[in-house]
Amino acid sequence: MKISTLFWIYRVTDMVFSILEWAIIIRCFLSWIPHSPQNPLIRVVYDVTEPILKPFRAIRIGGAGGMIDFSPIFAVLALMLIRSFVLAPIFNLIARF
Repeated sequence: MKISTLFWIYRVTDMVFSILEWAIIIRCFLSWIPHSPQNPLIRVVYDVTEPILKPFRAIRIGGAGGMIDFSPIFAVLALMLIRSFVLAPIFNLIARF
């Protein structure tokens, strides 16, 4: 495989992970301000992030009165971990050339 193709795969994969992480952060900020869920841009943010956040919603910290949703933090950490496992082999292939 050519180095330019490997580099392109690396950059695109890295960009996808970055976009997902930023989408989760934007969704956190949206939860603090009033907004219309029918807005197409907000709908895209929710549609992209919900499948990532859903598995982490089961993790509950705090009592019934003081529950805080930590799923965005866990999701971003999981994306960072997956990113490192996915991109490290690609980077090693690029470094060999």
